[in-house]
Amino acid sequence: MKIIGLTGGIGMGKSTVASALRRAGLPVFDADRTVHRLQAPGGAAVAPIARLVPEAVREGRIDRAALRRAVIGRPEMMRALERIIHPLVRDAEKRFLRRAQAAGHRWAVLDIPLLLENGGERRCDHVIVVSAPAALQRARVARRRGMSAAEADHIIAAQMPDREKRRRADTVIRTGLSRYHSLRQLRRLLARLRVGDARS
Repeated sequence: MKIIGLTGGIGMGKSTVASALRRAGLPVFDADRTVHRLQAPGGAAVAPIARLVPEAVREGRIDRAALRRAVIGRPEMMRALERIIHPLVRDAEKRFLRRAQAAGHRWAVLDIPLLLENGGERRCDHVIVVSAPAALQRARVARRRGMSAAEADHIIAAQMPDREKRRRADTVIRTGLSRYHSLRQLRRLLARLRVGDARS
């Protein structure tokens, strides 16, 4: 089984591409959704996060806005949080890949926002980067509830620059024109990958 790494900065349209890949029949591991599950009541990350940032956990529930405020601009806190979250996500990813391979899939997708920042491309056969113009990215992020403009700007600044992600991609899917244009790019990519499978 081969692995597609799917990544892109916040607000770039990665979720739209991930949904299209699912509709095309590819199993998709959603790292963000996994983090939400780990941080939900009873999740494996709740207790260690409560020890790290007590004010972010109330009655077994994580206040994500409070957690974000506690780590933004504090690299040592962010690294401590990552030491809690990343191993748990990686374990979930390994279980997902085992299930996908057992089900006979030829390709599986790892949808991971920080794929390139954390060296995850080394375990992928093909890396897709989803990209959009900076102004559109900020407009999309501004529409998200529960995140201030300052918080959004900090998150964007902390991520690998889009131009560097595009440079390291095998394929760039641009989402700044129209949904049709983006999906047409994706269909062409899937056709190329499937032709390559048939020839191998």
